[in-house]
Amino acid sequence: MTTSKRPKPMGSPRAAAPRERPGRQATAGGTRRTFGGLIRTLAAALFLLVLGSAPTIGAEILRIGVDPGYPPFSDIDGEGRLTGFDIDIALALCARLDAVCVFVLQDWEGLIPGLRAGKFDAIVSSMSITGKRRRLVAFTERYYSSKVRFVARKGSGFDPAAPAGRTVGAMRATIASDWLEENLARVAAVGLYRDQEALLRGLVEGRVDAVFGDALGFRNWIGGPEGAAFEFAGEGYRLDEGIGIAVRKEDDALRRRLNRALRAILADGSYDKINARYFPFSIY
Repeated sequence: MTTSKRPKPMGSPRAAAPRERPGRQATAGGTRRTFGGLIRTLAAALFLLVLGSAPTIGAEILRIGVDPGYPPFSDIDGEGRLTGFDIDIALALCARLDAVCVFVLQDWEGLIPGLRAGKFDAIVSSMSITGKRRRLVAFTERYYSSKVRFVARKGSGFDPAAPAGRTVGAMRATIASDWLEENLARVAAVGLYRDQEALLRGLVEGRVDAVFGDALGFRNWIGGPEGAAFEFAGEGYRLDEGIGIAVRKEDDALRRRLNRALRAILADGSYDKINARYFPFSIY
């Protein structure tokens, strides 16, 4: 998953079964987990190569950093396979680049440090493009757009315009957490969580009155059994420049190649097919 200007409210903004995906991806055994437990158990990033044939000798390897605890964008299914919108987009881009995608699992807060340290070549993990992050990494053009919204229990009376005395949660090191700390911390308690799973558990268990984060990330959860008692509260906010792929600043050639590949999958319909697997409307 920055410092941003105070926004004006704007209009509103699965775990899908595994599908065949374009691109080449090496294979190895998967491990079932809860994401938070897995990442806390592993002190360093874990290489996870799934659902494909062994790489061609001499093929380019593109190491992709991803936080796998963010359905429907990235998740590990019941058979230990990496799945989600971000994963399918990365595979489609690798196919265009004639490269082999190697996914490196990394907790959210370690993604940018891991990229800069050379653990992987790019981050495809629903990362917002912001001025603060641009000081550390370079971004491609956006590959989708979203807004941030509040979610609260139905009937709770939570009002984003009057949050005094309430407790609001967000994922740590995100545009949502930055906005809460800048705009609500003087009147409401702000609770920060390591990942989406822990954040939503805090809401279900009543440790927070509402959560604030990516509307698309919340949408399917609200529509499922665990989130059925919850709803969006208030309107959406646009806090970023879209969602992009992060690369090291010195890797401008890779950034340009990824941009060309992204334009190609937008033009040939590949992007639309991936979009339709996860959302009944365009998120571009």
